[in-house]
Amino acid sequence: MPTYEYRCAQCGKEFEQFQKMADEPLNECPDCGGRVKRLISSGGGLVFKGTGFYATDYKSGSLASSGPKVDSSGTEATSEKTPSEGSNTKSAKQASEE
Repeated sequence: MPTYEYRCAQCGKEFEQFQKMADEPLNECPDCGGRVKRLISSGGGLVFKGTGFYATDYKSGSLASSGPKVDSSGTEATSEKTPSEGSNTKSAKQASEE
């Protein structure tokens, strides 16, 4: 539910009220009974924290590169080659020694 801000025209008190969006605005000050007006507020900011967000959403490189690298299949990418991924071709020196 949103928080609405009000100001009393009679006593000048400002207060907040949790209300459903479908509720009618308040008309009466809870302190003096004077007429109130709903104020326009800037609202709250939205901040995403934790894993699962794009690295490009962060301005500093330290936050973007802190997690493991993940390829398009969703598995963690590694830069090390396993023996089966190595080159099967022999160098000219190795071939001449055989």
